[in-house]
Amino acid sequence: MHYILFYKAIADYIEKRAPFREEHLSLIKTAHDQGTLLMAGAFAEPADGGAFIFKASDPKVAEDFAKNDPYVKNGLIVEWQVRPWTVVAGD
Repeated sequence: MHYILFYKAIADYIEKRAPFREEHLSLIKTAHDQGTLLMAGAFAEPADGGAFIFKASDPKVAEDFAKNDPYVKNGLIVEWQVRPWTVVAGD
């Protein structure tokens, strides 16, 4: 099953992310290396947030990612949501 984690960022997210960016990217790399995170990235306007696509048997994988993300823990992400995604084309 696939899940998409959506992030909504604070307005001045770009200016405030520097102290947490390395840890955030490390969390992404670890999840990707483990095979649960397929893709991750910011929207064209980074302050709009971003999305992460997970492949896992349970949405808890994506939820735990968000709960452990320094951007979430330090208030840069004001809202996050995990949605199941039914893939009809692709792997």
